Amino acid sequence: MNTQILPAVAAAIFNENGEILLQKRKDVNQWCIISGHVEFGETIEQALLREIEEETNSTADLIRFIGVYSSPATQTYNYSDRTVQYVTSYFEAKLTTEIAEGFSNNETQELKFFSPDQLPSELATINPYWLADAMTKEKTVFIR
Repeated sequence: MNTQILPAVAAAIFNENGEILLQKRKDVNQWCIISGHVEFGETIEQALLREIEEETNSTADLIRFIGVYSSPATQTYNYSDRTVQYVTSYFEAKLTTEIAEGFSNNETQELKFFSPDQLPSELATINPYWLADAMTKEKTVFIR
């Protein structure tokens, strides 16, 4: 069995109404926060800003570091050829340009803001606490 540990990034992006941006991913046909891999030669901040741009065709600013998620129970994914445990750096970000209506690409089927109490049922989560951690107003960094 081919196993790996890889760095990843994820973003909680809220609009002015307190709704969170979710991406319907084409690869798994599930809703998820914006996330992706860190590529060789880039920082986690650069990786996240790149992923936001790739998956939304918009730019953003990073607001705060929420935490790091490395629990094997929630961060391990089984693929056909390997098993990967991700160590995910999680940030809050704010869009600096608007998302074009109807935007989609090879990764993104759809983008939509959801009320935190009305999330879609077909949701891929990075950790059971992902939303509560992002919504906390405390100056806390979470290690999960």
